[in-house]
Amino acid sequence: MTTATTAVTQQRFQLAYGDCDAVGISYFAINYPWMERTYSVWLHSFGLDSHTMLDTLGVYTVGLKSECQYLTSCEVFDELTCTVVLDHLGTTSYALGFDFERGDELVAHGKITFAVRGADGKKAQIPERLLAALRTLEPPKSA
Repeated sequence: MTTATTAVTQQRFQLAYGDCDAVGISYFAINYPWMERTYSVWLHSFGLDSHTMLDTLGVYTVGLKSECQYLTSCEVFDELTCTVVLDHLGTTSYALGFDFERGDELVAHGKITFAVRGADGKKAQIPERLLAALRTLEPPKSA
């Protein structure tokens, strides 16, 4: 990533009928694909991709745990923003948070914990290039 490039930390989307139940309230699992999309696009903005990380950095990441706390319900045609934030930074793992907002209202907070593994599948340190990208993230609004 060059200094003229800005990391993409947000994805905006609008709920449709396929995202909601018969009465128009969003399904609980609808946030998970947006968490992955937001993470992948953010990571890509640093020239990093999950599927090439082993070749470029000598490590790969595995998702260990995911969760999402829903603070209020959302309905069909609500416009939401998913923002990737840094929940936790360790030496061999990290947890990314995902703040979901409807306007200025925080409606949900998701989290995915990633572990870093070397080519041998054993724990590995977070490489400096990935560490530098992670350090650009803001803390969660829900903290």
